[in-house]
Amino acid sequence: MKKVAIIQSNYIPWKGYFDIINDVDLFVFYDDVQYTKNDWRNRNKIKSSTGSQWITIPVNASNDLLICDVVLSNSNLLAKHFKTLNALYSKAAYYKLYKPFLEYVYLELKWSNLSELNQYLIKYISREFLGITTEFKDSREFVSTGKKLDKLIDILKKTEAKEYISGPAASDYIDPSRFHVEGIELVYKDYKDYPEYEQFHPPFDHYVSILDLLFHAGPESAYLIWGWRQEKHAVKG
Repeated sequence: MKKVAIIQSNYIPWKGYFDIINDVDLFVFYDDVQYTKNDWRNRNKIKSSTGSQWITIPVNASNDLLICDVVLSNSNLLAKHFKTLNALYSKAAYYKLYKPFLEYVYLELKWSNLSELNQYLIKYISREFLGITTEFKDSREFVSTGKKLDKLIDILKKTEAKEYISGPAASDYIDPSRFHVEGIELVYKDYKDYPEYEQFHPPFDHYVSILDLLFHAGPESAYLIWGWRQEKHAVKG
């Protein structure tokens, strides 16, 4: 059964985003849809001494643009993100393991397109740091028709999906009957019961960037996202 997820690219997303990627055979970046301001596309959260704080990429965009057309207003400002991450996490147990990657992305590479930056970060972290083998594609690779749910289902049909895995928030606007008609099983991801790990500045916050987990847990990161669940199911079996 081919499992597929279709989600907009986010900036250094939280661990639940990668949990969905690991669940599916094919992950489609849904970036030829409308950009939304003050959302996860160009920002995420990290921990600081004052609590969770936003780390945001300035962009030149309006709600009239597609995500794939959004450009960075000043790519040089990405160097500030490196300085911020270095200041907040340099003492984390595994920060040095990932520092060369951060330097390469934020200081050496030049970025002008938000979607390209997001997709690069997500794919690299998935493959190189979390060992995910899922196939990645961009929604623009499919000549999809319709709007909103029609467009989503059209892409799913073209991928020959038999199961669609969605974040739970989508249950507010998705019509399950549309998937049933197409012979596609709709599954909502369960984000409950992630284990905590040693994290700076209590109280613990699950909903911060994947970088927080990587810096603190290093090679154990994948276990703390999905490995613990697989182990639990194996014991029950």
